[in-house]
Amino acid sequence: MEKKTSFLAFLPVMLAFFTMGFVDLVGAASNHVQADLNLTEAQTYFIPSLVFFWFLIFSVPTSALMNRIGRKNTVLVSLGVTLLSLVLPIFGNSYYLMLAAFSLLGIGNAIMQTSLNPLVTNLIDGDKLAATLTFGQFVKAIASFMAPIIMTWGAVAAIPTLGLDWRIIFVIYGIIGVIATICLYLTKIKEQPLNGKKSSFVECFKLLGHPFVLLCFLGIMCHVGIDVGTNTTAPKILMERLGWTLEAAGFATSLYFIFRTIGCFSGSFILRFVSSKIFFAISALMIVAAMVLMGIGQSQAVLYTGIALVGFGNSNIFSIVFAEALKAEPEKQNEVSGLMIMGLFGGTVFPFIMGFASQAVGTVGAVLVMAVGAIYLSYLTIKIRA
Repeated sequence: MEKKTSFLAFLPVMLAFFTMGFVDLVGAASNHVQADLNLTEAQTYFIPSLVFFWFLIFSVPTSALMNRIGRKNTVLVSLGVTLLSLVLPIFGNSYYLMLAAFSLLGIGNAIMQTSLNPLVTNLIDGDKLAATLTFGQFVKAIASFMAPIIMTWGAVAAIPTLGLDWRIIFVIYGIIGVIATICLYLTKIKEQPLNGKKSSFVECFKLLGHPFVLLCFLGIMCHVGIDVGTNTTAPKILMERLGWTLEAAGFATSLYFIFRTIGCFSGSFILRFVSSKIFFAISALMIVAAMVLMGIGQSQAVLYTGIALVGFGNSNIFSIVFAEALKAEPEKQNEVSGLMIMGLFGGTVFPFIMGFASQAVGTVGAVLVMAVGAIYLSYLTIKIRA
């Protein structure tokens, strides 16, 4: 039976997707923290690594939590943790305080991404799921590309009345987070009852024995590794090769998210007419081309083109892989969701390796690490079924 979704139910869910995008501020924020505290490259890359480390710990347990309290209530829990993470930086910017704040941001986002995507299945039919998740990623991307702009504005304006400089982002996004929480709490969403026995923690991991689910898991790792790696490394590339200041180079992160936003918006329509396999192949090739341009580029035009390509190409990878994994195990959607979101642990693995590669040979080393992920996504194309 086709699900009929009211605008009043759809809007709060999309607002939650916007809140999900708060986690993407970590890339630009880590560069500001580096400038404020004079951190090394390895210390700087450790910040986004720590954020996404919590996806490894909390994603699968969140699937069990969804089974117990429901998807909507689990999203509300994630919003509460996210709001707490946004409060801490208002009181200071010491290294350990920022690590605590970003840890909470990662925990909240791990819970949110695990529960919010399956919640959409209660509103949208399966054949439209990939397109709808892509639209949700479009809304998320709006928050992502706004963050570096707001931080740069705050750093330049210095906000004398609040004394927060670039950290004004936490106040603004905190207010939006409160609105999102209230709206979702007041919205009634009928959730599908669970069929059969609730899965245990071990049974969730057993799903990795399904070859296609495992391939999707690795695909998510590569997607988020490229995502976090690009929005952290792109400004560094411009600073290293063009001699730009952090404030000027910070636009590179916004450029990435602008084209990711464009890609998500256009993808939500394209996927209604073009097969996921074809669109995924085009996206993967764009990422490969972007890695080449970012690796060898020495001019603003070439580097901007590479950043734009990876932004557009990486915009629909998550939605397609996530939807394909859910369809592979339709009776275990909560558990599959937990595993796929655990794959966002790639946001820890990639930046961690990129930090040492960048410290050793410069930004080209970081790009080479991301190129490995781009090559894997190209391989995954032949495994996508439709």
